[in-house]
Amino acid sequence: MKFKNQKTPTIPVFKQKKLLEQAFVHRSYLNEQRQIRESNERLEFLGDAVLELVCSLYLFKNFPSYPEGKMTNIRSKLVQTSTLAWAALNLKLSEKLLLSKGEKNANGNQNPSILADTFEALLGAIYLDGGYPKVEKFIYLALILPFFSNLNEVAPHDYKSLLQEEVQSLKMPAPNYRVIKEVGPDHSKKFVVEVSITDLKKADGAGSSKQKAEQEAAKKALENFFKKG
Repeated sequence: MKFKNQKTPTIPVFKQKKLLEQAFVHRSYLNEQRQIRESNERLEFLGDAVLELVCSLYLFKNFPSYPEGKMTNIRSKLVQTSTLAWAALNLKLSEKLLLSKGEKNANGNQNPSILADTFEALLGAIYLDGGYPKVEKFIYLALILPFFSNLNEVAPHDYKSLLQEEVQSLKMPAPNYRVIKEVGPDHSKKFVVEVSITDLKKADGAGSSKQKAEQEAAKKALENFFKKG
């Protein structure tokens, strides 16, 4: 999913290149690369704390009329796994991930949990390399600004991510989406998308955009095949 009407931000230039490299080392990679001794988990721990502070300050400063409960609810949607994975995919972090062969074969670079953790690890690395102002600006451009610009798309239900997590937990093939029908004129087109998990498990969804149709198809698959939704 791309951020509507937003340019994709770029990863800042690093003074400490090893920090950037470490942000993409998944723990599974250590089993096959003995020369690398540390994964991105410590950076992820730091990045998680930095992310929560930046988001909390943004909400506190920009929404003075919001009570604590409402700010907490918005922040939880900002930092939830599906939102962070959404941002990670937009940054193409999946292409930089270092995974074991087994994790690669299991489509680990599309796993929402791994993507979200990598995004947080990157934030930790940016903070250590450039300080708070640098990571604050990056979080604003990569997450906060597009989140509020696309609020209806991001929260609260990202059914594609939920379906991805479900099939991976059951060791099933990754969902495959394809447009099977387009109806109407260009200015008011309706899309129908089919999601297939196996030859027997398929579901259709319709929407005013391909993204919305994919979400609807994923929702129906969760309801029909996994009794979730």
